[in-house]
Amino acid sequence: MKEAAISTEALNSYGGRVLTAGIELSQFERNPVLLWMHRRGWEKGAMPIGRIENIRTDGDKLIGTPVFDQNDEFAKQIESKWENGFLRMLSAGLEIIETSADPSLLLPGQTRETVTRSKLVEVSIVDIGSNDEAIQLYEDGKFLRLTSGEENLRLPLLKKEETPEAQEQEGAENNNKPNNNSKMIKEQLSLLGLPENATEEQATAALQLMKHRAENAETIELAAVTQAVDQAVKERRILAEQRDHFIKLGKTAGLQMLADTLASLRPQQKPNEVINLGKESAPGAAGTAKTYAKLSDVPADERLELRKSNPAEYKRLFKEEYGMECPELKD
Repeated sequence: MKEAAISTEALNSYGGRVLTAGIELSQFERNPVLLWMHRRGWEKGAMPIGRIENIRTDGDKLIGTPVFDQNDEFAKQIESKWENGFLRMLSAGLEIIETSADPSLLLPGQTRETVTRSKLVEVSIVDIGSNDEAIQLYEDGKFLRLTSGEENLRLPLLKKEETPEAQEQEGAENNNKPNNNSKMIKEQLSLLGLPENATEEQATAALQLMKHRAENAETIELAAVTQAVDQAVKERRILAEQRDHFIKLGKTAGLQMLADTLASLRPQQKPNEVINLGKESAPGAAGTAKTYAKLSDVPADERLELRKSNPAEYKRLFKEEYGMECPELKD
């Protein structure tokens, strides 16, 4: 069985790092589960694939040995890849307890506060981690999702003057360097919902969020457009071969314009329906004459004849359609 580093104090892809001495192990040691890719119980089919033994610290490293469940076929597959060197990385699942922006704890390139106290929740075999000694951070038992430059109260971004690089560049260079905030127009920050003293990182995060919401809205709009067009095909307002054309119309003109256009189209009649209608309206046919509720219900090819042969009915339908008296009819 091969042991490996579970966590170190190296800089990770989140932009921060974890102090090994601050990792609490007592709870984990009572249930030292080994997972695959941090897959937890709330994910369908996710089960532990083994346990971690001989967990200990060695300098700034947290080390342990994975032991695989021999009654689990999937666990045995992972064990084979581990023992043969195709998988080599362990990853610590850590619940953050405390962080610090103390300059003495920062490394060059660090952009987030240092995790000074944490609790080991689980250990996973992973294919590609956030660094050579990978970690997965948790908040209230759930994955902590961190995006580059995005502010997060649980693992805050460092203020620019707190980073090691900023401390090295203090003095004349900083005095000559223009304030980044002066480059950003107040109206732009206001539109983003940010204060006038917002940092570039905060502005970038706000823009990323705006872009994400716009993409979601576009996806929802397209789904609604597609549904409206498919319903129009079903109601025979348009032909199936016209579907792509009307979807393109909806994407260009918007859902409301598309809906208004489709509503204005009368459902197409099947040949047998036209024949039946002709029989019903033919001279001498049984039944009463057709009546309509409003002018738009009258087929276009019958409106002129109705206007000539029954002007009173035409005026009635006009008023029902438009809510006003029909102008004087002229030939």
